[in-house]
Amino acid sequence: MELLRGNRNFRLLWLGQVVSQMGDWFDTIAVYTIALRLTGSGRAVALIMVARFLPSVIMGPLSGVVADRFSRRSIMIAADVMRAIVVLGFLLVRRPDQMWLVYVLTVLQLAFSAFFEPAKTAAIPSIVSDRELLPANAIASVTWSVMLTLGAAIGGFVTDWFGTNAAFVLDSLTFVASAILIAGVRLPKRPPREKVRLTVGKALGVTDTLEGARYVKHQPRALAYLLVKPAWGMGGGILTLLAVFGEKVFPVGGKTATGIGVLFTARGIGTAIGPIVARRWAGETRKQMQVAIGIAFLIGGVFYIAFGVSQSFALALLFLAIAHTGGSILWVFSTVLLQREVEDRFRGRVFAAELALLTLTMAGSNYVVGELMDRFGFSVRVVTVGVGVFFVLPGLIWFATKKWWDRKEKIAVPAATTQSGIEEVTPNSVMTNK
Repeated sequence: MELLRGNRNFRLLWLGQVVSQMGDWFDTIAVYTIALRLTGSGRAVALIMVARFLPSVIMGPLSGVVADRFSRRSIMIAADVMRAIVVLGFLLVRRPDQMWLVYVLTVLQLAFSAFFEPAKTAAIPSIVSDRELLPANAIASVTWSVMLTLGAAIGGFVTDWFGTNAAFVLDSLTFVASAILIAGVRLPKRPPREKVRLTVGKALGVTDTLEGARYVKHQPRALAYLLVKPAWGMGGGILTLLAVFGEKVFPVGGKTATGIGVLFTARGIGTAIGPIVARRWAGETRKQMQVAIGIAFLIGGVFYIAFGVSQSFALALLFLAIAHTGGSILWVFSTVLLQREVEDRFRGRVFAAELALLTLTMAGSNYVVGELMDRFGFSVRVVTVGVGVFFVLPGLIWFATKKWWDRKEKIAVPAATTQSGIEEVTPNSVMTNK
């Protein structure tokens, strides 16, 4: 609360997140409902997941370069305006043969999100102090969770009572409101970029992308932090499973949208609790957050398994909430550690790479889950248990490799720029990671 009261720029960015993410969950529940209503297929839901994730993989390198080259505030505003227009296209979907339009619109919506998210995450360290980084990211995570909780619950009821069109119109309006709020944010002026000879690679962003890759290559610790969310994404097929659970296992009052909404609400409650509990229990030092990330993977895996075998709806909701406390802990802590580890001029590219890898693993996981159910006939419960078992593996790998990537080392800093525009690293151009 102190941060929100005292930091106007962060407050406006946060308010934009509040209204935009509330609408996002209206949109999500409505899209899942349309897919299940028109096709009745778990594969259709999985394909929507793939359509939501792939744009970040494809656009990731370019969006990161754009976030480091241009005004991050302008990027966020433009992305909000374009998403407000795109989501209105869902109003045109009426028949099963129009499902292709759902996939196309989803790809477009998430393509613009691929530019918004790296710009927002890279901007946060510029408007808060280092001491405020963890509270700022915890607020962002809890807000996401609260909006998930409220948006999924209210979105389920709105979709059931007023139809999917109302949900899409409301989502469009929230993007407009977010753009207006972000327009009031004032970001510090960044140092001018060194002028270099323009090449094809430079114009297309290839050179800058390779420069960012070289930067991370020389920092094993930053690379480890970068891979936390993609590792979490390998168990991301749980999102497809929640939609199927809401339709076939735990419909509320016989209504699919309400069942999905309640399950996503439990997920939201868990993700809201996670960062708050973790700050009290684990602490805020680098080593404490590193240990908490490994434990969070184990919590997620064990309780996804419990959720998958639970016959009681109440217990299933409890297990689902606890599993997602683990997910939110590793999300917030890895973000803070990465923001502290990476220089500002590389943050856009690093966070875009993180988002691209995350969405790639999420897309693959959701597609595999859909195929296991539709093509191979595995039950939704068996697949959920399998996801839980698979989710434990990154936690074990994290602890097994920690001593290797967490050693103190010298970080290579780009020093000399070659004619190709790629900066070379020399032995003398290093700085010690404090």
